[in-house]
Amino acid sequence: MPYISRDEAGRITGVSDRPEGGAGEEIASDHPELMRFLADEGLSSPSALRQLLAESDLKMVRLVDDLVDLLLDKGVITFTDLPQAAGEKYLQRQAARKRLQAVADLMVGEKDII
Repeated sequence: MPYISRDEAGRITGVSDRPEGGAGEEIASDHPELMRFLADEGLSSPSALRQLLAESDLKMVRLVDDLVDLLLDKGVITFTDLPQAAGEKYLQRQAARKRLQAVADLMVGEKDII
């Protein structure tokens, strides 16, 4: 069963799969109040939840890229500190980002000409 948190007015403000972070009230998964909250949040179907998770994953990947860049730039870690597989993936993403930026720069240049 899910656990919910509520605001001072008694409205559901969050849902969790365990009783933590203020979500301590257990509620039935099919409770109408929970269903309304999920619908209002755009989370009323498994596909909506998968879409939200996929969007979050993409943002987290970018965050990790930026974090690794920052750690390398500040000298906190060196590239050789990364496990080999992680280093290879990092280089592949960096190359892909550079290619994408080059294509984007060309397209902006073309619009400027027109």
